[in-house]
Amino acid sequence: MSTPHKPLRVLMTGGGGFIGSHLSELLLDRGDTVTVVDDFSTGRRGNLGIVRSVPARVDRYRVIEGTVSAVLPSLSPLDFDCVYHLAAAVGVRMVVERPIHTIETNVHETSAVLKFCAERTLPVLIASTSEVYGKGVRVPMREDDDVVYGSTGFSRWCYACSKAIDEYLALAYHREFGLPAVIARFFNTVGPRQIGEYGMVLPRFVAAALDGRDLEVHGDGMQSRCFCDVRDVVRVLPKLVETPSCHGRVFNIGREEPITIRALAELVVSTLGSPSKIRVVPYETAFAAGFDDLLVRQPDLTRIRQAVGFSPEIPLVQTIRDLAVEIRQRGGQQAAAGVSG
Repeated sequence: MSTPHKPLRVLMTGGGGFIGSHLSELLLDRGDTVTVVDDFSTGRRGNLGIVRSVPARVDRYRVIEGTVSAVLPSLSPLDFDCVYHLAAAVGVRMVVERPIHTIETNVHETSAVLKFCAERTLPVLIASTSEVYGKGVRVPMREDDDVVYGSTGFSRWCYACSKAIDEYLALAYHREFGLPAVIARFFNTVGPRQIGEYGMVLPRFVAAALDGRDLEVHGDGMQSRCFCDVRDVVRVLPKLVETPSCHGRVFNIGREEPITIRALAELVVSTLGSPSKIRVVPYETAFAAGFDDLLVRQPDLTRIRQAVGFSPEIPLVQTIRDLAVEIRQRGGQQAAAGVSG
């Protein structure tokens, strides 16, 4: 018989974002209290409304607007049982166009979170990324692989390096101070509430297909990725935080089945019955001259499967359909707001 869940007091940075809003719902629905810190540089206030749409959640859900480093001094570690640090600069376009913001946000804010947690040895999950693997030394990618990055002349790699520093910091706090930190390396998390504004490929494809516009595939489209539904991803995050044997370790989170970006575009078109065409756009046109990318990014999930039994359940076709429904609803709400405003 499973032990009843003891409600926790959770602090979550980036809780207004795509992953954060789904995780907030899951934690609130199991009885936890959630305090969100978000400056809404990439998160959306509309996500807060979705979380608050269930009355039973409202009294246990608090949102503080501001950067993590500015807000944390006003909070006490004694008021929380664990921390999820999801706030970060995200998206290929954001990284390429705003590298200073990317580096400073990822490193400075994570350092502030780790110092805060160390005051009371709070369990903390640090959100990382498959970008840390750089160009990859083998496929599938394992947590203890070496890494190879491109030249510092390509700003595209500053995101990978900044998140690697986050990992180094978290693991150093674990080793030096016994901080119960765990690192989650996300591989192309997708699903409802994700937006394409910062270069996220699936919502960009789905929105174009719904509008009957061309789906723009960057490069030759033969680069492959593994897409995992956000609702599968957030289910495993509390298990990582609440399992002591996971502390001080890094875990890949994603699906193992790769799909090329060209095939993804074709799947979106066929799934949604869209008349859209697929158009190939060179990297130099989509981003900047000398854009550097890698051909394959595929996780080895052996470690997380053995540690907490992680197994994604939601197929990519279902994710595409659900994302399409949410984008339609979002568009209808925005149109109604425009009419009423």
